[in-house]
Amino acid sequence: MNLPELAAFLRSRRDRIRPADVGLPAEPRRRVPGLRREEVAQLAGLSADYYTELERGRGAQPSPRTLAALARALRLGGDQRDHLFHLADRPLPASTHGASARHVQPALLGLLDRLATTPAQVITDLHETLVQNEPAAALLGRAPEPRGPATGFAYRWFTDPASRAVYPPEDHPHHSRVFVADLHAVAARRGRDTEVARMTAALRQRSAEFAALWDTHDVGLRRTDHKRIVHPALGVIELDCHSLFSEDSRQRLLWFTAPPGTEGAAQLALLGVIGTQDMAAAEGASRTEGDVQAGRYPSPGPLA
Repeated sequence: MNLPELAAFLRSRRDRIRPADVGLPAEPRRRVPGLRREEVAQLAGLSADYYTELERGRGAQPSPRTLAALARALRLGGDQRDHLFHLADRPLPASTHGASARHVQPALLGLLDRLATTPAQVITDLHETLVQNEPAAALLGRAPEPRGPATGFAYRWFTDPASRAVYPPEDHPHHSRVFVADLHAVAARRGRDTEVARMTAALRQRSAEFAALWDTHDVGLRRTDHKRIVHPALGVIELDCHSLFSEDSRQRLLWFTAPPGTEGAAQLALLGVIGTQDMAAAEGASRTEGDVQAGRYPSPGPLA
């Protein structure tokens, strides 16, 4: 591990990030042009002491998870993130799919930071939640851990009945059709992609509903939708869900709104008062260990 170069690289990236870029208030008398060390540590979920040691060219070798968190906090692009992994002497994430596709794209992350009072999250094209703000966690529950393809909402929708509690039962057929049509569009765009093939093979084996809908060959990306979301404290909330796609369409920024003056708008305003509901823990208890271990699917057998 090249500690001096790693330290210099981290300092150079920190100096180039302005507080407004990450949703922090601009202070008139800041002593540094970019972020403070403690601000980077907070954004990455690290202790300030540990991050300070890294910038001083000392400390233990950072884990891949820590490096990914620093890449998000410092808004690194793909090449810069790879350079960070090289300096830390850690293997790079998969080049095309897998972990690198789960590195949140800086443009979407920057927009997410500006939606402080609007429920919003960034997901992959397979509906795996990468990052969410606090209003989204309060509305939908925290994203499950560990992250991986099997934790994606589309996969859990057809394999974990508890995940469907977020929508009223009468809306379930609509969401099932939309999920499958969206996945068909993703599969067509990705072409010969093993990640999509494994997911669809696992779903065809585990869900007769998915298999029947998949065979209809309906295709359509889910760009906007009107949703009724069941919240444990506020009841059913009617919202509009919007999607902004990244340039390569591998990631989406989702955000939820309601027209001013509606009951949905009033319920959204109450989310900040009620706070985060621990719905993710309830979901996690119903998932089998095989579904979530290392974020992999249970083996569906040979792929067709």
